[in-house]
Amino acid sequence: MSFWVYILRCSDNSYYTGHTDNLESRIAQHAAGAIPGCYTFTRRPVECVFSQAFVTRAEALASERQIKGWSRKKKEAMMRGDWAEISRLAQPKTGPSTGSGRTDDKQPAARIQSVRLELDERSKGVTAAFSPPSKESK
Repeated sequence: MSFWVYILRCSDNSYYTGHTDNLESRIAQHAAGAIPGCYTFTRRPVECVFSQAFVTRAEALASERQIKGWSRKKKEAMMRGDWAEISRLAQPKTGPSTGSGRTDDKQPAARIQSVRLELDERSKGVTAAFSPPSKESK
């Protein structure tokens, strides 16, 4: 028995990724709207744009989860079989990340001191409830 991961292109041009043990039947269910709560129900018609067979359900599920985490560009590169582009898109972006909110090069203790001084200034002498660790406690 084979297990499949598949990608459907929906009528709104979005993608749906799933896995199954009966590819033809599952795609027919999506196309017919047989599962009212499914993402594809209100986005029909759907077209299967990618499928891949796996030996075990666990492998198909792992692949589905991985693909669901990918960007649209990376999914489309996979559908085209453009492995060089998939590899390029998998590389980390260069430069510092600002996702953490940290955009400077201060060390944590220096940032805490900076925040403390800012709070002191704003509160006109009322000190903050924390202070940077002393060098003696390290």
